Amino acid sequence: MPMPPVTYCTNIHPGETLEEVRRGLMRHAVRVKARLSPDAPFPVGLRLSGPASRELEAADAARRFGDFLAEAGLCVTTVNGFPYGRFHHTPVKEAVYLPDWRDPERAAYTLRLARALAGWLPEGGRGSISTVPVGFRRGFPESDMPTALAVLRRALEALAALRSETGKTIRLAVEAEPGCLVETTPEMVALFERLDPDGAFRDFLTVCYDCCHQALQYEDPAASLAAYEAAGIAVGHVQVSSALHLEGGALSSLSRFVEPVYLHQAVARLGDGSLRRFDDLPEALAARPDDVDSWRVHFHVPVFVAELPECVTTRDFLSGILPRFAPDAPMEVETYTWSVLPEELRMPDVVDSICREIGWVEAARSGAAEG
Repeated sequence: MPMPPVTYCTNIHPGETLEEVRRGLMRHAVRVKARLSPDAPFPVGLRLSGPASRELEAADAARRFGDFLAEAGLCVTTVNGFPYGRFHHTPVKEAVYLPDWRDPERAAYTLRLARALAGWLPEGGRGSISTVPVGFRRGFPESDMPTALAVLRRALEALAALRSETGKTIRLAVEAEPGCLVETTPEMVALFERLDPDGAFRDFLTVCYDCCHQALQYEDPAASLAAYEAAGIAVGHVQVSSALHLEGGALSSLSRFVEPVYLHQAVARLGDGSLRRFDDLPEALAARPDDVDSWRVHFHVPVFVAELPECVTTRDFLSGILPRFAPDAPMEVETYTWSVLPEELRMPDVVDSICREIGWVEAARSGAAEG
């Protein structure tokens, strides 16, 4: 089975309206395509905000945007439907999870994206939309879960109806996220058992596997994917990303990674092998827990980076897991933090960085990358 090209998620580029997204694609994605796929359409992992998805409902808007993609030599099979609101140049933090799946607007947003994606796919095509793992754990009581599960099921029913109408299969890809109701592989399996106990929606319900997020949980790559296979859970698409890893308890050495835009969850592995989790890096820095063997911090760094002055990265996790994914799994680099990275981790041109990351992933997927 041929492997689809590795791409990248366009959430690295600021853009909340359709016009801003279009300009970002022309400025960056078209240049990536010219370097990496000059003679064939280049797939992009498209990020569209809630407001942009509403723009697509205007008469012919989705078709016109699809025409623009085709003229630019771009195509779309994966859409990032996780961050609904503004995602750059303003504090995002836990607001990135809102609206969560308790709110019907989360389903409406997802279905607006699904209808647009179905229009952009070829006849009989298949695509996926990543989404919030139900919601942020803090402020989400168990008593709210039945509401969220009901909204999710209605969305899955709508995706089934969309396939009947269009012949296109759009799969919802739930992305485990530190600090959310689903953080780990076992929690994801439990969610699927609760949401879809008889497997009726498995054509439309998958996992978006974010490698940074699972490395943060100190998961074993082989065991994680084996658990999904045993449970009959497909990987809808893969987000290739890397976290910070620090041996020992001196977390203060990573204080320069504190910044005001995104959450940077931290996980301490204690001497007894247990994990202690913090919702943001400043909380972990203030807590100073004892008996810490190592730390992992949710800060997406370029995947080709193996070490920094203070620590290493979880690039070894990527080397271990990327060759294990199914050959047809869509794979996209997701270093959305480029604008807030320390200066020495940013190449002068974001396109250079994206192309280098994609090259590293292509090699790692075949087992040939360094490190």
